[in-house]
Amino acid sequence: MPTRPETASPAVVETAGLEVHYQLQGGALSRLLGLRSRTVKAVDGVDLQLRRGEVLGVVGESGSGKTTLGRAMLGLAPTTAGSITYHGSDGAAVVSDMKGKALRRLRTDVQMVFQDPGAALNPTMTIEQAVGHPLKIHGLASGEELTRRVHETLEKVGLAPVERFADKYPRDLSGGQKQRAVIARAIVMGPEVLVADEPVSMLDMSVRAKILQLMLDLKDELGLTYVYITHDLASAKYFCDRVAIMYLGRVVEVGPTEEIFANPKHPYTKALLGAIPDVDPERQVARDLPRGEIPDAALPPLGCSFHPRCPVAREECGWESRDLRPLLETHWTHTDGDAADFEAERAVVGDLDSFDTPSSTVTVGRDHEQVSALLDRIRAEDPDEPFWTGVARAEADPSGGTRLTFHEPVDPRLRRSGGVDVACVRYGEDPQ
Repeated sequence: MPTRPETASPAVVETAGLEVHYQLQGGALSRLLGLRSRTVKAVDGVDLQLRRGEVLGVVGESGSGKTTLGRAMLGLAPTTAGSITYHGSDGAAVVSDMKGKALRRLRTDVQMVFQDPGAALNPTMTIEQAVGHPLKIHGLASGEELTRRVHETLEKVGLAPVERFADKYPRDLSGGQKQRAVIARAIVMGPEVLVADEPVSMLDMSVRAKILQLMLDLKDELGLTYVYITHDLASAKYFCDRVAIMYLGRVVEVGPTEEIFANPKHPYTKALLGAIPDVDPERQVARDLPRGEIPDAALPPLGCSFHPRCPVAREECGWESRDLRPLLETHWTHTDGDAADFEAERAVVGDLDSFDTPSSTVTVGRDHEQVSALLDRIRAEDPDEPFWTGVARAEADPSGGTRLTFHEPVDPRLRRSGGVDVACVRYGEDPQ
């Protein structure tokens, strides 16, 4: 297990209100064709501190923004707003403002270990050339000094005897050996911070623990600080001092690893922990996995982004017009009626596409009495469905249908609760 750093350790990397947005359909041709511009908020207002000597795990499903966050810390992803500050030996440096030579100098202090070691290594370079390449690029070593440092680094990562591996090409190595070479290339310049993006996800199960243990040994030997990006909470529990849970570009919970695992607070964190396989096949464990799929990152839900999948969502969580469609589709999926019943109810509801524009109000169908009766039947099927807590009013619309008005959405931000920070309306500030 990693040795926990002192809480008073200074921040090596700090993000404040960090945003990384990508514009979609925003070109001249799109405007000419009248297509709506869309923005993917890959990272949406992230505040994190990485303390010296710690391993910070960034955990989330695919599309949560964790890789973009890691790339932004190295200046590989341009920031839209906010800041990333690196506290180097010469004082604080704002990574998000760096360009050219300044950004190049940062590479000697902050390095990245990529997910796929096969794609990360140049197939035309030998392992010795690949590991020594950063030293040549930055003019840090040449000749015998270059060879000496490369060989020392290869020994540190377990590629020994060096003579056996130095002249090999990536195709000649196993997956674990390739990842050791990638780690060697990352540490050869003596960086302070390593951003490890899913460093073991492409490897066989038999070698994953060995690579993680190697990284812990290097951390102790070289005084490294890690950002460990993963979707695997099981490895994060073994490897990390603190864990930050990300969902749709935001950190929804962050705190010490022990606290996160022993007492998770955010419903999404609980769902991730519930998805960890149990090694005992005889033990029956309840799996309260989140329903549905991750929403469109270009058009996230109102209020809390997790509320459409949350089993304990409340009235202020951000219910809206788009939440009505999956409710109806679930009803039709679980109904035993024939095709005629489905067509009749479908005609009562009207155009489902009209629900797809985010709004705190929506008009359903053209006959208030028929719509009300259908909604009452759906509610009776599952009275505990959280959607109904979000409906503030259901009344006749002048057009003839039923107008649903939802409660005002609340967009939760990280707040202190116990030993963690959590972005959920169910938790507020601890009393002083």
